[in-house]
Amino acid sequence: MRIAFQGEMGAFGEAAAERVNREARRVACPTFDSVFEAVGRGPATHGVLPIENSIAGTIHQTYDLLLEHDLSIVGEVEVPVVHHLLAPPGVSLDRVRRIYSHPQALAQCERFLKTLSDVEIVASANTAGAAKRVAEEARPDAAAIASARAGDLFGLVSLAPAIQDFRDNVTRFIVIGRRPLGDSMADKTTVVFSLRNEPGALFKALGVFALRNVNLTKLESRPFRGRPWEYLFYADLAASRDELPCARALQHLAEMAPTLRVLGSYCAWHEHEMKALDPFDVCT
Repeated sequence: MRIAFQGEMGAFGEAAAERVNREARRVACPTFDSVFEAVGRGPATHGVLPIENSIAGTIHQTYDLLLEHDLSIVGEVEVPVVHHLLAPPGVSLDRVRRIYSHPQALAQCERFLKTLSDVEIVASANTAGAAKRVAEEARPDAAAIASARAGDLFGLVSLAPAIQDFRDNVTRFIVIGRRPLGDSMADKTTVVFSLRNEPGALFKALGVFALRNVNLTKLESRPFRGRPWEYLFYADLAASRDELPCARALQHLAEMAPTLRVLGSYCAWHEHEMKALDPFDVCT
C-alpha cells in the first residue's frame, strides 16, 4: 500500500497516513489536487486529505475536489493536533521575530501568538514545510509552528509545546482510493446532491432520512460551480448505502434531487480506536 498526503514528511497528513497503515509507504504531495492525481494515476494506491477540524471547521477545498475526481471515500481517520513552536538550536523565544506556518495552524494558535510582540506572522503551504524552511534558513530570529515530529525530522527544538488554543483539537481526514480498506464493514456514507429552488425542498430531502431513522451526522452546503446562487448539499449518513433503510432513502432522494452522487460508503472512525492509539507517537 502507498498512501499519498499533502505536505512534507512530518506533516499531520503523514500522521494520518501512518494511522491508516503503519507499514504503508507514504508519498508526499505538494497540493491537495496532486494527492488526487497521485491516487488516480499513480504512484499511490490511497490518499488522505483533511476534511474537517474540530476547531476551525470544514476544509472546503477537499469537498470541491471530490466532485472533480472519480475517486471514492473508502475510510476516515482522526488525528489529534498538537502544535509546537519550533526553532533551530540556540534560538530563544525572546529573539523570535518571524513565525511561519499554515494559516489553519496559525488560527488554531491565535491566543499564544497574541502574547508575543514585534513578531511577523508568515503563512506557509503546510506546517512541516514551514519547519523545513526554518531549518534550512537557520535564521536566529525565525520559528515555525508544526508538530514535534517535524521538529525531530528537521533538527529543530521546541520553544513552546502544545500552544494550540484548545486541548481537544482534532482533524478528521478522509481516505480516498479505488478499492476498500481491508475487510471492515461500512457503517457511514457520504453523499452530495442538489435541489430545486422551491419552498420546502431541503425539508423534504432531509425527511427521506428521518422517515427511515437514518441519522445525518453532518450537513454542509457549497456553491454549485457554474450556477450562481445555487448550492450543493454534502451529507454524512450513519449507515452503509447497502443497508435497506439507507438504500431506500437514497432512492427516494433521487426522485426529487436533480443530481445525487454517493461519494463513498466506508467504515467510520470510532472513538475507541483513537483511544487505543497513543496520540503522542505520531502527531505531537
